[in-house]
Formats: sequence, structure tokens, C-alpha cells
Amino acid sequence: MADEIINRVANSKLVTFDLEDFYPEGERVLFDIKDWLMEGLVLREKAFREHVKNHDWSKYKNSYVALSCSTDAIVPAWAFMLLTVSLEPFVEKVVIGTLIDLETSIYQDILATIDVASFTDMPVIIKGCSNKPVPVNAYTMLIKKLKPVVKSLMYGEACSSVPLYKR
Repeated sequence: MADEIINRVANSKLVTFDLEDFYPEGERVLFDIKDWLMEGLVLREKAFREHVKNHDWSKYKNSYVALSCSTDAIVPAWAFMLLTVSLEPFVEKVVIGTLIDLETSIYQDILATIDVASFTDMPVIIKGCSNKPVPVNAYTMLIKKLKPVVKSLMYGEACSSVPLYKR
């Protein structure tokens, strides 16, 4: 008589939390202002304002935009503020920084709205592998949110998880 195979993972109270499930759709754009600077280094207000005025901002509709300058130029804060004023009617979000900074900011907003009450006293595994660019900072933000309520936290997959925390 053969022993029946029992799926202990399926029968457990283990809850999987996948940050990828919260990834919002929309194009991510790195907007580099270096080409709007004289010789890539000097911001001339009149010319910069002219670029802002003549640019087609509608092409960023429903996008997430990271504003940056890839040169060593000293860019005054008002320049990024002016760009934000022009982008704001069209974009989902705008930040100053890299695409990683943008993704981190997006997840910070998302995680701030998640109700974790349903995870109270539960063993939770945070799914590790994802096909979307979930920033590493999102995992640390998630732990801060879950740790006060969960029974335990693990990382990875149910068959090969790394224990992180146990109350």
C-alpha cells in the first residue's frame, strides 16, 4: 500500500504576499534635462523656459516620470519644479532621481495604503522572484508594515523559504 502524498503547504495557514501583484501599469520614463542645458552644463533660464513651453507634455500621459540630469550641472530646484508643473496634468507620478527612486516612491505610496489586518497572527512568506521591477526598498518597507502583526515572516517560495522573523 502506497502512502498518499499530502501537500502540507496547501493545507497550512501560510499566506504568500507578492509585491508584484501591486505593480501599477504605465510606462516608466527617465527624463534627462542635459540636452536643455547650454553645453550640457549651464541652465539658461530663458532657453530652458522655451524648451518647457514648446515640449509636448501630453506624450507622458499615464506615465511615471523620473526627472534627472546626467551631467555634473548644478540645477536649481525651480527647474525641476517647472518641469513638474508641466508634467503634472498628464502623469501618474513624477520624482527627481533615477528609475529606481521612482519605483521606490511608487511602492511607498502603495504600501502606505495596504491594510495588513488580515495578516494578523499569520505565517507570511514574501514572494521573492518577480518579472516586474520591484525595488529592493519595497521589501524592506513591506517588512516594516507586516512585522508588527504577523506570526512569522519568510522570504522566497514555500518549498525553499528563508526565515526572517518569528514572534
